Amino acid sequence: MFSSLLIANRGEIACRIIKTCRRLGIWTVAVYSEADAQARHVREADEAVCIGPAKAKDSYLNAQAVIEAAKKTGVQAIHPGYGFLSERLDLIEACDNAGIVFVGPHRNAIAAMGSKIESKRIARAASVPCIPGYDGDDQSLERLYGEAERIGFPLLIKASAGGGGKGMRRVDKLEDLQAHLVTARAEAKAAFGDDKILLERYIVQPRHVEVQLLGDKHGGLVHLFERECSIQRNYQKLIEEAPAPHLHQDVKNRLFEAALALGREIRYDSAGTVEFVLDADHNDEPYFLEVNTRLQVEHPVTELTTGLDLVEWQIRVAAGEPLAFGQSELKQTGWAIEARVNAESPADRFAPSFGPVLYYAEPNRQGVRIDSGIDARSEITPHYDSLVAKVIGFGSHRDVAQRRLVEGLEELRISGLQTTQPLLIEILRSEAFKNVLTTNFLGKHWPDGWRHAEELQQEAMAIAAAAWLHARRARGDRPMATLTSWRTMANVNGLGRSHVVVNDGTVATPLSLRISTEGAWWLSEGNEHEIRRISESAWLSQRSAQSFHTRTTGTNVEVWSGGWSCTFKVCSLVSVPAAVGADGSSADVISADLPGVLSQILVSQGDTVLAGTPVAVLEAMKLFHTLHAPRDGVVRSLPIALGATVSKGTTLVELEAEGK
Repeated sequence: MFSSLLIANRGEIACRIIKTCRRLGIWTVAVYSEADAQARHVREADEAVCIGPAKAKDSYLNAQAVIEAAKKTGVQAIHPGYGFLSERLDLIEACDNAGIVFVGPHRNAIAAMGSKIESKRIARAASVPCIPGYDGDDQSLERLYGEAERIGFPLLIKASAGGGGKGMRRVDKLEDLQAHLVTARAEAKAAFGDDKILLERYIVQPRHVEVQLLGDKHGGLVHLFERECSIQRNYQKLIEEAPAPHLHQDVKNRLFEAALALGREIRYDSAGTVEFVLDADHNDEPYFLEVNTRLQVEHPVTELTTGLDLVEWQIRVAAGEPLAFGQSELKQTGWAIEARVNAESPADRFAPSFGPVLYYAEPNRQGVRIDSGIDARSEITPHYDSLVAKVIGFGSHRDVAQRRLVEGLEELRISGLQTTQPLLIEILRSEAFKNVLTTNFLGKHWPDGWRHAEELQQEAMAIAAAAWLHARRARGDRPMATLTSWRTMANVNGLGRSHVVVNDGTVATPLSLRISTEGAWWLSEGNEHEIRRISESAWLSQRSAQSFHTRTTGTNVEVWSGGWSCTFKVCSLVSVPAAVGADGSSADVISADLPGVLSQILVSQGDTVLAGTPVAVLEAMKLFHTLHAPRDGVVRSLPIALGATVSKGTTLVELEAEGK
């Protein structure tokens, strides 16, 4: 067993590895970028080394910087986690040259499976069924057009070197192929350093099911059963579970046999996952998708249903230990469901959410596990993936795991950010979650995109206004100082009327409230509704019997309820011009419609553009978003420098009429 280990990663997976190492008595070294100097994984490790600037290519993707940190601290091994360098040969070669053990499979397995193109060739040689498509070396536009016509539409473009939905695009007709190829290749190059792609037939009703493998360096290889990962957005998983529901045992056995056959073919010797897509329209016919030669984000559901610590066994295998069990000794017990909590706004096309975490509290209840990479001292930046925590519910049956997961998501409080928690809760509570799941789940049930319940938003705005007003009174503001929102003659018998404006960042809403020391009343849909104050920072809406927590800082009020949160700016009605501004694109202004880094400016000052012309590209959490001209015109100015981090609503391009 190793006595020291460096973790070449960040966030929740770094914290997860530290937890196992601490239990095993292994000294841990964290690496961090300049943007992560105060990150949780840095504070939890025994030692930490800065390896470069914020951009991943200059820090977490810099294998030489990682090796230098390992040499400096004298560690025996490096654990890469997932993402970043976990499947990059340059880190493995650097480890070999430095005499440091790489915690992962042997080089040839990663080389073979790291390319989706090569992995499909090996899978076919092992008699593992593959989706019809093209994975050839000829990447010319002419060849890709020809292969696309042969495969037929819809089809998928995929990045050969990576996963996680990056470099993946659905194409519905030939005319759209070139534009999607350009974007897919750019994302693949940015995320993986390789812009090679492949084409696949698009399965209309796909299920995403995977098999966990675990091998050692002595020829031992077992499967740890299957996981269902079908509920996704933008080809990235949202909810995973073990075992897979509504899956016939015969299909499971085929998946296990295919995964083991492929594992034996490449002499697999660590934790890894063989992923399959099942055609739900044809009796769950399975097709090989890819092999992830690393730990998976969703590994906790396998740990909870098998009783094994996969991080521990990765480390033990890397240290040369054989597996302590055979296939016949393994079994699945109970059920586990994991939900990924991302710093994103699901009501706004999953736009990323950045900024400091103002408050953080984890649930502490039976049957709920939290794997998190943040705390109340963290700050979310646009430089890395949006995953901040995972909530896992487990129990004897699926309905028990589901109920516990919902309770955990409702109690996990992350203030200051928008997260996917409310969407996850609604998915888990839906009747559709009881049925066969496919990757079309979100599109089928929310074809126009998911939105918060309007009633919740209204109640939260009223509570934000009441909390702000109560905070002013608690400060002891003098009557004359509050005339912007109070009429002194309206304050009778402990009651007062106030007119305020509440802004959620996009819309400013005027509200009229009657305030007392115990609570408030507000007018909605022609009826007056009561919101009762139940503690210094907690309120109860009588309309929905829902409780809300608040945090007031100046004009900002953060409201949190059961996994949902929003920060409102509150001001008196007469202060609206100073506090509320317009944002968003207009005929003369093209603005950022999500926060991110301005990665490309596609026009120059003085250029003539037509309506629909691409003018700029935003990069946020490794994904790209192109902005287009709303009308014909001439570029008057470009006020933001390339590479700047911008908030939603920031003006990026100004237009004027031609000949003006």
